[in-house]
Amino acid sequence: MTELGDYLRACRARMSVEEAGIRTSGHRRVPGLRREELAMMAGVSVDYVVRLEQGRARSASPEILLALARALRLHADEQAYLLRCATEADAPAQRLHPQRAAAQQVSTATRTLLNSMTAVPALVLGRRMDVLAWNPLAAALITDFGKVAPTHRNHVRLSFLDPHVRGLYADWETVAKECVAYLRMDAGRYPEDRALADLVEELSLADEDFRHWWSTHRVRAQHCGRKEFRHPLAGELSLDYQVLDVRGAADQSLLVYTAEPGSRTAQALTFLAAMRTPAAA
Repeated sequence: MTELGDYLRACRARMSVEEAGIRTSGHRRVPGLRREELAMMAGVSVDYVVRLEQGRARSASPEILLALARALRLHADEQAYLLRCATEADAPAQRLHPQRAAAQQVSTATRTLLNSMTAVPALVLGRRMDVLAWNPLAAALITDFGKVAPTHRNHVRLSFLDPHVRGLYADWETVAKECVAYLRMDAGRYPEDRALADLVEELSLADEDFRHWWSTHRVRAQHCGRKEFRHPLAGELSLDYQVLDVRGAADQSLLVYTAEPGSRTAQALTFLAAMRTPAAA
């Protein structure tokens, strides 16, 4: 339960005593909550918290984990991650076998759907946020994925290490932090994914920000939101995005960017679509 212990320690360290409603004298040697304080808030023994954090507890009941989650004020994605970390050691059948790590195939039907979406940029993402397929408008908006080495077609990797992609985001830091949180969520689901471990190692060595954000253990599932782009040809774009599960395909999702009808961003997308755009895949 090493990941569970690391995660609990990280959550405890980043929660302030003010958030927890604990009165102090103002003199504290460590940031965040002490183990004793977390145990008191969750209604468990200090020894049990110690054993969880040190990976010495044989099991942790959902009731206790949820009590800890409530004490730490974890949101739904964080609670799901906490529970997954706790059950991973007891459910080896759910682990990703290393031999299956690269077996991500996009169906013909999904590719047809993707290419029919001519007015919106759309991507198919797999495990680790690998870019498995894209339509021409997505290539025009982000990058010509066809010219990127297949082993490097990863949304997180491109956002950190590709200067062009990195420069597209008006608020790169927010986007980058979200990417790290998404990747950490995947790591909780598949702790034995060798390709994911290699990606984390590469980015940790190459980028100090990634290394720091990864160590904070922030997690988040992909849902929806808005991103601001600064495109070299189309200018500033404000795009809403949605992430939709592809049913029948394990760990595949459809990432779609849309613009408000009649907006300047919608006009910019029309401009990009009318240009000679890179091919889909």
